[in-house]
Amino acid sequence: MSTNDPKPVPTLYEWMGGMPALLRLMTTFYDRVPSDPILAPVFAGMSSEHPKHVATFLAEVFGGPKGYSSDLGGHGNMIRRHVGRALTETQRSRWLQFLLQCADEVGLPSDPEFRSAFVAYLEWGTRLAVINSQPGAAVSEDQPMPAWGWGEVKGPYKP
Repeated sequence: MSTNDPKPVPTLYEWMGGMPALLRLMTTFYDRVPSDPILAPVFAGMSSEHPKHVATFLAEVFGGPKGYSSDLGGHGNMIRRHVGRALTETQRSRWLQFLLQCADEVGLPSDPEFRSAFVAYLEWGTRLAVINSQPGAAVSEDQPMPAWGWGEVKGPYKP
């Protein structure tokens, strides 16, 4: 690369600080969930490895290592985790609000470009989780792993 070439654009994973940042985020989040009356019932009984598993999933989504696909069952496994849970909009909204508060507290980047992409995925993912969690939902577990970047969505959701 010559000195005139622009620096490559980092992945969202790199920009946010990689796995250490995601582990801080998810550990902070899941440490607080038991005290929240809206979220506590959803996450009761989760394993102590749950924050790490979610961090590994998000790392892959945001352009990091593909550890969730290689070691934890890929997107199909994440979809299965939500089937039949009957998540509500109130729970989804609270999860998102709580996670964004934790993102601020642990020092994830606050620049508008990053936050726009970060929140876009969280909105998409949580809404998909609610859809897939409803009783009788037609769920396809063979969906590819999401790969999110600085502006990836290419049209409206089609069930």
